[in-house]
Amino acid sequence: MMHTRAVYPGSFDPVTNGHIDLIQRSSTLFDEVVVAILRNADKTPLFTIEERVEMLEQSVQDLKNVTVASFDGLLVDFATEIEASVIIRGIRAISDYEYELQMALMNRRLSSSIETVFMLPAESYSYLSSKLVKEIAQLGGSIHGLVPEDVEKRLGIKFRGK
Repeated sequence: MMHTRAVYPGSFDPVTNGHIDLIQRSSTLFDEVVVAILRNADKTPLFTIEERVEMLEQSVQDLKNVTVASFDGLLVDFATEIEASVIIRGIRAISDYEYELQMALMNRRLSSSIETVFMLPAESYSYLSSKLVKEIAQLGGSIHGLVPEDVEKRLGIKFRGK
């Protein structure tokens, strides 16, 4: 019997309910899902790697076959290191597809043994992005229902000190 480990990479700055939706559904498709937070030196995230790991671990604690990790470098190298055979990517719109297709084809060229699986978000999250959530929170708008409760609180602290 084959054991399939998948990796769901991203910056998760912050994790949204759209991410959680994909993680939950992925956990029913694969034996194990590793949610992998990319350390990207070219970006200045709102939350530290440690904070993002904490938020994700809190959000997926009930999913027994899901773990959280962080990595830097090439995704295919990380996937190979953890023995993942699948990369999970979410696609919300045509613009996502064009970028994700290019990345998937390059990843296949770098490692032909790792497949990319595209997943669509639930309709209620099809417009949702971390960037949009941060902008709304920064401007004082309600992000209730868009992110896990802990993330909502942390965004309030970051932007309003409460």
